[in-house]
Amino acid sequence: MRKREITLAAVKALEELYPEAVCSLTYTDAFQLLIATRLSAQCTDARVNMVTPALFERFPDAKSMSDADIVEVENLIKSCGLYKTKARDLINIAKRITSDFGGKVPDNIDDLTTLAGVGRKTANLVCGDIYGKPAVVCDTHFIRLVNRLGLVNTKDPIKVEREMIKLLPPDKSSDFCHRTVLFGRNICTARKTNCEKCPMKKFCLYGNQTTDNG
Repeated sequence: MRKREITLAAVKALEELYPEAVCSLTYTDAFQLLIATRLSAQCTDARVNMVTPALFERFPDAKSMSDADIVEVENLIKSCGLYKTKARDLINIAKRITSDFGGKVPDNIDDLTTLAGVGRKTANLVCGDIYGKPAVVCDTHFIRLVNRLGLVNTKDPIKVEREMIKLLPPDKSSDFCHRTVLFGRNICTARKTNCEKCPMKKFCLYGNQTTDNG
């Protein structure tokens, strides 16, 4: 099978396995998703979801957070780790959104990645989930899966994104990324592949190599 065919087969397999493709972070608008994603760096989504209710109750939008006292923000997000850096970034993000973007979270990667602590992964997530644009969120699960499938041969997030944009149907890309997170946590984990439970084993490069060697 060619890479495009494998990609389409993988999209179909994960759609059947996980009909609901949702972000595991809890949010109600673009600003909350952006902030929650920044907090999730080197922290579990579950922990972020425990922290954000109080944070967003106190600072529900960019304007209120732009005026926040940094010590108060640090105390609210302390359990997420790297809280001093993250608190500084959250306030700076809010200030930029308020001053440069009229209080609205930007809808494109170029503008989003000018915000403090916001990389392409976060920018793609916001563009895909909030604005419905084609997006490739290259988190650790996605990168692991597309490498094991044989679709790419690199762990560099930018190179992976560039290659997968060519292969994924634009209207399927964002949801596919969410599904790879669920798949990477439940079946194709970093420690164990669980190929016997994998619906993609027949066309997976890693799965076939495992079978041949076993």
